[in-house]
Amino acid sequence: MTQPSSPSPTATYRLQLQPNFPFAAAERAVPYLAALGVSHLHLSPVLEAAPGSTHGYDVTGHATVRAELGGEDGLRALAATARAHGLGLVVDLVPNHMAVPTPLSLNGPLWEVLREGPASPYARWFDVDWDGGHGGRLLLPVLEGRIGDELPRFRVAGGLLHYGEQVFPLRPGTERLPLERLLEAQWYRLAWWRLARTELNYRRFFTISELIGVRVEDPEVFDATHRTVLRLVREGVVDGLRIDHPDGLVDPGGYLARLRGGSKGCWTVVEKILTGAERLPDGWACAGTTGYDALRHIDGLFVCPQGVGRLFSHYRDFVTPLADEGGDWEETVRRAAYEVVAHELASEVERLVRTAARISDRVPRPGDHAPWALRQAVRELLVRLPVYRPYAGDTTDAARAAADAAMLGNAAERARATFRVPEEAAAVDLVHDLALGRFASSGEGGDDPPDPDVAGFAARFAQTASALHAKSVEDTAFYRYPVLLSACEVGGDPGEPALGPGTFHECCARMQRDWPESGTVLSTHDTKRSADVRARIAVLSECPDRWRDVLGMVTDGREDADDVVPVDPMVSWTAWQTAFGLGASAAGEPTAERLTPAVLKAVREAGLRTSWTEPDAVYEEMVAEFVRSGPCGPAAGQLAALEAELAPFVRANVLGAALLHLTMPGVPDLYQGTEREYAALVDPDNRQPPWFEPGLLASLDAGAAPIDLSAEKLLLTATALRLRRAHPEWFGAAAAYEPLVAEGPAAEHCVAFVRGGRVATAVTRLSLRLRETGGWWDTVLRLPAGGDWREALTGRALAGGTAVGVATLLDRWPVALLVRE
Repeated sequence: MTQPSSPSPTATYRLQLQPNFPFAAAERAVPYLAALGVSHLHLSPVLEAAPGSTHGYDVTGHATVRAELGGEDGLRALAATARAHGLGLVVDLVPNHMAVPTPLSLNGPLWEVLREGPASPYARWFDVDWDGGHGGRLLLPVLEGRIGDELPRFRVAGGLLHYGEQVFPLRPGTERLPLERLLEAQWYRLAWWRLARTELNYRRFFTISELIGVRVEDPEVFDATHRTVLRLVREGVVDGLRIDHPDGLVDPGGYLARLRGGSKGCWTVVEKILTGAERLPDGWACAGTTGYDALRHIDGLFVCPQGVGRLFSHYRDFVTPLADEGGDWEETVRRAAYEVVAHELASEVERLVRTAARISDRVPRPGDHAPWALRQAVRELLVRLPVYRPYAGDTTDAARAAADAAMLGNAAERARATFRVPEEAAAVDLVHDLALGRFASSGEGGDDPPDPDVAGFAARFAQTASALHAKSVEDTAFYRYPVLLSACEVGGDPGEPALGPGTFHECCARMQRDWPESGTVLSTHDTKRSADVRARIAVLSECPDRWRDVLGMVTDGREDADDVVPVDPMVSWTAWQTAFGLGASAAGEPTAERLTPAVLKAVREAGLRTSWTEPDAVYEEMVAEFVRSGPCGPAAGQLAALEAELAPFVRANVLGAALLHLTMPGVPDLYQGTEREYAALVDPDNRQPPWFEPGLLASLDAGAAPIDLSAEKLLLTATALRLRRAHPEWFGAAAAYEPLVAEGPAAEHCVAFVRGGRVATAVTRLSLRLRETGGWWDTVLRLPAGGDWREALTGRALAGGTAVGVATLLDRWPVALLVRE
């Protein structure tokens, strides 16, 4: 953990900037957000991006603030208004990649590289393997068809090469060549878009060829790409940073150290997704993660471990999936990983194979490996890594490095067993050692200079591992294993979705000790379902038989009805559960305009019947029609009845998750609109311009009673945020975290803790099961002695040092926020 040089935020509020919600719109929201109680606005990327971008991660230039948002003047005006209301700004920074935009000239550095080739001063900006085939050229897979078929669409005009809406620079001196010779003479090779999968020779973001990797490990590139943002930090316009996708960088730890030196040590969090017991490297110069680890531990509290097992049985009976197509979580992940590493990431694997082969040829002792053996070794090692990225070479955290080295050793042992001839499995040993950064010299002598291929292999192996995990788990397996959709979330574990209070308290204690100013989130621009949608779906783990019955009623016999198009059972399960999660209370009845894109994205990501690159238009239209006539048709009334029946338990989940998020260790980040009930599905549904209700907040402040769950959540959120802002010492790095353990027959349904000795949180978990077992009975919670306590939501006074009946404490709200008088 690295302490920031200036005060950390008490809470941040994420605003998704876009042309329809620019700096001026954010500025108008400042008075409301200041009244809400946050300390900082958290802005999506603000540098120049592709025209019309609704997210800003497709950066085209680092020198200027995005004109579509209002430019630097607009950002400074927003900062000034925020400052006048006591707020600071946190900005999202994208160091890993830039856009390959249309037109290409929008990315000035890339344009120069395409024109001048590897001799361009900008060539060092991009991670291009100039020796990776294509005659020393950079592959641009942008053609709609094979180049021979596309030749009639090319024309040269004004010293440029035109193809449809795209324009390309020409290598000096080639303007007058015949077209075919002209194309061959460029520093780039134009190709059919389908060749990207196997032939691409530049690093990209995951599998997105429209985003090219940037080499920020080069000091000159770092300075050029960070100059504007770091100037804004030094000038006091920006107060904190969120770092996007650090796993994509060659040396995340080194990058963060350099960033800290240029940012005055401002509060910085990184979008590092941790899995299982994985820990953030201790030596990283940041305050912690953006908070998906907190999301996992909060969500897990509201999943019933027994009920989710029974839900799986119903899912298996309804869907009848094969083991590796959603019938078993581990088998589903393994198959998805093999598919992605062999297909979507084939070009990344081939670059590793070429590098390993070059090293093998130069170092006689481990040499003489066939390319196929190296390819198999690379693939088999990658698919066996349980984390996004190994950090075995991280010198800032010896314990983490040793653990990751052991993890790679275990993966190598299992990878060797996939070779039929044991002697050929020696390729695994070479790949394993290279992934660890071994064979660091080009010969036997210890004085030889470091071999850049060895360092390059270790970095690219780690980068590829990150892309593989994201694409195979988040973007494939999550969509093939829809048992409980709320568990299929970034940082989540659908194979083990339920977590108990003890695990939650361990996580919080560890955060307070190691990363007390880390970010925490429940909803983001990247979550597949907002927190409130997940809270609704999680209730189904408490009533799996009821869900089975409802699903039976809405599907029984309807496959043969004239107005319903039949689809496979997995799509039906996914669509109906998604519709229930979207609900009617926050956004009206589920509409086909919102539900259909989410379900279509699910079937494309799953890749079993259709995909983004091999779409089956007939099948997709069947899915769309099924959504319109099924979950968005007459049978949706059954979901409305179920929603009304489960409303009290949904309420407990929504308010419980919100209060835990707002009072646990770390800095809570609220996504736009989530201070009220907020039901959103995967992007683009969750990236719509926000709207605010200052009038509702004002009426609640004036003493009006909340009339629905949305108003209750707003009151709860404002109360907790204002408490954090007024007393940061109760929640910050120096504060204590102490679990409060309830006593009695229903103790497991109460999660409670004390912060800084002055604030106590208590929430209800698994409230439906609680009701079914008779309620709280005589379960009590012993409040710490040393003074009386006031419950902030009801005003009720409670004596310290006494055992308070939980039934009394939570009789009006399913949560309590107590403050020592």
